[in-house]
Amino acid sequence: MRHLTYLAVLVFILLASGWLELVLHVRVLARWKRLLATVLPVAAVFAAWDLYAVAQGHWWFDLDWFVGVVLPGGLPLEEALFFLVVPLAAILALEAVRTVRGWPVGDEQDR
Repeated sequence: MRHLTYLAVLVFILLASGWLELVLHVRVLARWKRLLATVLPVAAVFAAWDLYAVAQGHWWFDLDWFVGVVLPGGLPLEEALFFLVVPLAAILALEAVRTVRGWPVGDEQDR
């Protein structure tokens, strides 16, 4: 079961933050183009950083903690998902606070 640990953490993060979309209607997923434009460049930079650090021997991945799917360059699937899931959770949390507090974000139409 140890090989499911990292994946379980990612699922927990999604469950712990995903309800904000459903209950508070923060519309993060509805604005998917904005979400992708925010998350993908950051995920790419961190994935490149991870690959570089592994190639240089700065750190490594103990594959006992992963499901076994390894992407090109030696990046485990869960590590790549981490760079998508954690920013999504952070954005959901930020938008939830903004929604509850009534803080404008600057993209609302003038009324």
